Amino acid sequence: MKSSIEIKNIAKETISLELDAISKMKSRIDDRFVNAINLISTSKGRLIVAGIGKSANIANKMVATFNSTGQPAIFLHAADAIHGDLGNVQQGDVVICISKSGNTPEIKALLPFIKRMGNAIIALTGNMNSFLAKESDIALDVSVEKEACPNNLAPTSSTTAQLVMGDALAVTLLACKNFTDKDFARFHPGGTLGKRLYLKLSDILAKDSNPAVVINATINEVIIEISKKRLGATAVLDNNKVKGIITDGDLRRMLEKGDEFTSLTAADIMCVSPKTIHIDTLAYDALGLMEKNNISQLVVVNGEQYQGIVHIHDIIKEGVV
Repeated sequence: MKSSIEIKNIAKETISLELDAISKMKSRIDDRFVNAINLISTSKGRLIVAGIGKSANIANKMVATFNSTGQPAIFLHAADAIHGDLGNVQQGDVVICISKSGNTPEIKALLPFIKRMGNAIIALTGNMNSFLAKESDIALDVSVEKEACPNNLAPTSSTTAQLVMGDALAVTLLACKNFTDKDFARFHPGGTLGKRLYLKLSDILAKDSNPAVVINATINEVIIEISKKRLGATAVLDNNKVKGIITDGDLRRMLEKGDEFTSLTAADIMCVSPKTIHIDTLAYDALGLMEKNNISQLVVVNGEQYQGIVHIHDIIKEGVV
C-alpha cells in the first residue's frame, strides 16, 4: 500500500502531465483547424464522430457536446461501421475519426469506404504520419509526449488532448453560428440549467397569486387578504395599477407602534413604489433581483397592469437553483 504522501504525489503528477499535454495544444490551432471549422460550418449534413476503444468514449462525449450546442452529430463505432452501421453516414455528412495511433485495423478498414462515399474526413490523431492522417482531408494533431499512466500505456493524456480538441471545435462552431443562451435553452429544457434559461414568471404565477386590496381598504381587509392568499403580502391597487405593497412585516411594525389602527387604511401603512418585475422575466433573473434587494416577494406587472405577486419560495421549488 502506498503512503499518503506517495498517493498525493502520484495524483499531482498525473494532473501535471495532463496539464502539460493540454498546454501544448494551443500551438496546434493553425490553418488546419480553421479549415476544419469552415468545412463543418459549410456542410449541409451532420457530423459523424467515429472512434474505437477509449477514443470511442471521447467520440461519444464530443457528439453530446456538438448536439447540445446546435451542431447535429451522431456517434459511429469504427468496428460496427464496417458491419452495417455505415448506413448512418449520409451524403453531405462530415466524418471526424479519432485515433491515437491512426493505424488501428478498424480505422484502416473504415476509411476507404467513407472516402468512396464522398464524405469529407477530419482526423484527430496522435500520429501525423499515420494512415488516418494521410488519408484524411484535414488532420488535427492531438499527440502527447507521455501518457499520465506510469507505464506510459493507459490512454490518459492522449484522451484528454482529444477531448480538448473536440471542445475547441464545438465552442468555435458555437461562436461562428452566434449560438445564444436562448438557443442553448431549446436543447436543454430539462433540469436546473434548462429552467434557468427558459422558465418565466408567467409559467409559475398561479391564478391565486394575485393578492390585492384597494387603496382605501381597511386594515381588517388587508389582514384577511394576506392570510387568504398565503404569500405574506398583498399589492395595493388603484384602477388595477400598483400603488404599493403591504407585507407581514408592515403589519407587525404597525402593531409594535401600539397606536389605534382600526381607522387606518391600506394607504397609511403600505410601502410605496415597491419593486416590480415584468411577467415575461425569467424566474432565475427574478430570484437574483430578490437576493440583491434582500426581499422575499416581487410585484409582477404587465406594463402598468398588476398580474400578481411571486414569492421566492415559488421560484426555488421550481428547481432553478
